[in-house]
Amino acid sequence: MRKALSNVKKLEVGILGATGMVGQRFVSLLEGHPWFHLAWLAASDRSAGKAYSEACSWRLRDPMPERARGLVVHECRPGDAPMLLFSSLDSKVAGEVEREFAKAGHVVISNSSNYRMEPDVPLLIPEVNPDHLALVRMQRQRRRWKGMIVTNPNCTAVGLVMSLAPLDKAFGLEKVLMTSMQAVSGAGYPGVPTLDILGNVIPYIAKEEEKVEAETRKLLGRLSDGRVEPGAFAVSAHCNRVLVEDGHTESISVALKSQATVDDLLDAWRSFRALPQQRKLPSAPKHPIVVREEHDRPQPKFDLNVERGMATVVGRLRPCSVLQFKYTALSHNTIRGAAGAALLNAELMNSEGYLD
Repeated sequence: MRKALSNVKKLEVGILGATGMVGQRFVSLLEGHPWFHLAWLAASDRSAGKAYSEACSWRLRDPMPERARGLVVHECRPGDAPMLLFSSLDSKVAGEVEREFAKAGHVVISNSSNYRMEPDVPLLIPEVNPDHLALVRMQRQRRRWKGMIVTNPNCTAVGLVMSLAPLDKAFGLEKVLMTSMQAVSGAGYPGVPTLDILGNVIPYIAKEEEKVEAETRKLLGRLSDGRVEPGAFAVSAHCNRVLVEDGHTESISVALKSQATVDDLLDAWRSFRALPQQRKLPSAPKHPIVVREEHDRPQPKFDLNVERGMATVVGRLRPCSVLQFKYTALSHNTIRGAAGAALLNAELMNSEGYLD
């Protein structure tokens, strides 16, 4: 049930993994947020006890928010942390740390991959599958947690699924083929060595293709009897790292279950609105899918920051001689594909009363 949120006191929030690239994006996006107040930061033991300005090597173009500079960085342990936490921890440590916070009563909204495919953990895109939030009831009962874990998808899956969701709803999906050209920022900092990526394309990102394929079917699956039935369509992903700073570009081909024209697909994208837009959630893009009609768009250089980096930009829609249609999609991998996705998840949860 929708919760009235006007004139409500801001919720204090914290960040696990605050010094990394996605952690920095969380700090930036939370500055001036109307619902959430950044009050607590945590990172590795070597950063604990330091001021954030000392512990963090800031890599974003926008300056470090002044208020965050003086916040003391804590260890990633339950204790005095606020109830709501955003996690951008490395997957090597995220599983155990996030579990301990959830057991201690915290709501953990995770950008890490560890729990995404767990049957009782929501893998969430608010415009696509907000009903999957109901899984947390089974999660808390089954695991005997006082808190919960909710996840956002892999950064490549976000743009793919955002572009597919209106097509699946209107026509049904039968087959999906996606080839990604992924920005180096997706590898974190320091990321890919210069001599490996300069003048090069790396046609392998560890476990990326498997994540995209599995997560796409879960995200577009149907919640039934306390579990998600994966989408009944085939997905094949080819994932490549390219020398682009930010923005994942995807070449996508689809086969649909019912007949459609190019104009039908364009209409489905242009008219696509969902719960975040209806409720005017603070981070929700007014237009979650933006269509570019030029023959050479979208491009990261020009289209990356549409709708503050929260929209998926599509273009080059045309018939496909192997499947039915092919097109290009672009999404901001560290905003809509990471920190912004988790923030929008938290806003949806707040509007649904999960953060009371």
